[in-house]
Amino acid sequence: MSKIKVAVIEPKQLIDGYLARFIHTEKMTFSFVDVVAGKTLPAHSHHNEQVSIMLEGEFELTLDGKPIRFGPGEVIVIPSNTVHSGLAVTDCRILDVFYPVREDYRALGEG
Repeated sequence: MSKIKVAVIEPKQLIDGYLARFIHTEKMTFSFVDVVAGKTLPAHSHHNEQVSIMLEGEFELTLDGKPIRFGPGEVIVIPSNTVHSGLAVTDCRILDVFYPVREDYRALGEG
């Protein structure tokens, strides 16, 4: 695979206030997400393991009913099939890594 510049990938709207740029490998999905302050992430779960890495901003993730605030340089691991939701406390840039590939995101394309 060649070098990829994230900034040139066309963003896709996941939900209101959540724009993502995707990179898919054979077994993983990388989702670079820009989130608008005050926007919520509805409760959901998926079979994919997820690692969320905060690049900029502050986000409150509710994981199995427990709120966790995280900021730049902090990481949260979300096990498969775990219900989670959230709220962007500030504008955020988050890198979400999924294993295996998020096929629903792959269907949206890489840009």
